[in-house]
Amino acid sequence: MAKKRRKLNKDFERKIYSSKKNVELVLAKIYDINDEDIQKEYMSAFNKVVYLYDELKEDYDRQGFSDNSEELLTSYKDAFNLFESEFEI
Repeated sequence: MAKKRRKLNKDFERKIYSSKKNVELVLAKIYDINDEDIQKEYMSAFNKVVYLYDELKEDYDRQGFSDNSEELLTSYKDAFNLFESEFEI
């Protein structure tokens, strides 16, 4: 039986790439914090954002663009915006 092809979406791939760069930038800023306690607090709060990004990327790599893709992207963006509003970085 032939394997079903993943449906790709170039615009969505750009959004994932942009999300990856945002996550990397915030992580770099967190790692630059000298106070270990503050760094741990920021990292703990940002872990949800990283988890949602990883879930978004993995879902797209596994299934391609699907009905679930936009929902995962929205969840990631909401978590990222919440983190930015609660923590100055």
